Amino acid sequence: MPIHDQSYRRYGGTREPIGGAWAVIARHGVLTIVRKRLFLGLLLLAWIPFVVAGVSVYLSANFPQMSLLSMTAQRFRDFLETQNFFVFVITVWVGAGLIANDKRANALQIYLSKPLGRLEYVAGKLAILAVFLLGVTLLPGLLLLILQVLFTGRFTFLRQNFYLFPAVILFSFLQVLLASFTMLALSSITKSSRYVAILYAGVYFFSDAVYGLVYLITGSSRLSWLSLPGNLRQIGDVIFRLAPRYSTPWVVSLLAILVIMGVCAWILERQVRGVEVVS
Repeated sequence: MPIHDQSYRRYGGTREPIGGAWAVIARHGVLTIVRKRLFLGLLLLAWIPFVVAGVSVYLSANFPQMSLLSMTAQRFRDFLETQNFFVFVITVWVGAGLIANDKRANALQIYLSKPLGRLEYVAGKLAILAVFLLGVTLLPGLLLLILQVLFTGRFTFLRQNFYLFPAVILFSFLQVLLASFTMLALSSITKSSRYVAILYAGVYFFSDAVYGLVYLITGSSRLSWLSLPGNLRQIGDVIFRLAPRYSTPWVVSLLAILVIMGVCAWILERQVRGVEVVS
């Protein structure tokens, strides 16, 4: 039997740029999700509010008697708030198993072998969830602004409300990052995606219920920072230059959001490892 030469030979393949491995995880994850017809139906359902708002923009621009339907800062704020339901459902659907399923299959040891590090792994998983969430918040929000300018045929609205562009972008990213970090942190502490979904729903609704109980007892809204969605509502009002709905200083609400994301990042740093974490 002939023995082939096993001496050194140059690598004949292509070299991928360092730091781009996260995109492979993100692309594969996104393609896997969009193959599910039921999920595509959910995405179409999430765009119905955009269609309704788009029709309102058209009617207000072409029929003066329907000027009450014109888009204002309050209307844009209300539109993004109506998307909260879809943000919650998509976060649970897409995010619950992003890390939990890998832990259940003992795949972290394979993922975190070189040249893929923890940061790229988390970034790839985060990108999967962020793509779909931005698709129902940032994208329709910006399209509504563009439709408002196109249907009126004038740049008056744009000049008077140019701050709405950065407002939509900033609030959408803040909403998406908070949901994504919270979900990924919860997904990293267990191997059951169903348990993760229950945990996320509990954190989301229980925090709001705790604030509601405190409000009933004290009659004051200064403790709205106890509520996860309450912090987003407060910051959203400030970003869109509206009167805040709670007595809590907006700086406190922003600090609460940053603390939550910081804690989530710490949990991910502790849990996303190539070996099981023994506590």
